[in-house]
Amino acid sequence: MASKIWVPERRDIIWIDCNPQVGREMKDVHPLLVLSPKEFNDRTRIVIGLPMTTAESNENNPFAVKFIGGKGKVSYVLAHQPKSFDWRLRDAKPHPWKKVPEEVLILAGEMLNQIISICE
Repeated sequence: MASKIWVPERRDIIWIDCNPQVGREMKDVHPLLVLSPKEFNDRTRIVIGLPMTTAESNENNPFAVKFIGGKGKVSYVLAHQPKSFDWRLRDAKPHPWKKVPEEVLILAGEMLNQIISICE
């Protein structure tokens, strides 16, 4: 029996190593909200997403989508910092919170769209 290989999918929260980093970019291992679909992630080995943090300094960040994660922990999706990573080489793992609520994905997507205006 073949084992099922995990591939991140849209709306998943994964752990990803952001190193190397430069300047004010996030560094070390952080959660990432996956925006790209599973088929893309599997075929290209790349995942496109938005970093997440629990840093309270984001409370007044107009580009941060606030939500309550596992165990009531306040978290922020940083819609102004889209990233792409080779998730296999960076040894990505599923985050214990599994997925963000659908409305968080929608809000983050709308906010990112306001910044880069790809879609109407």
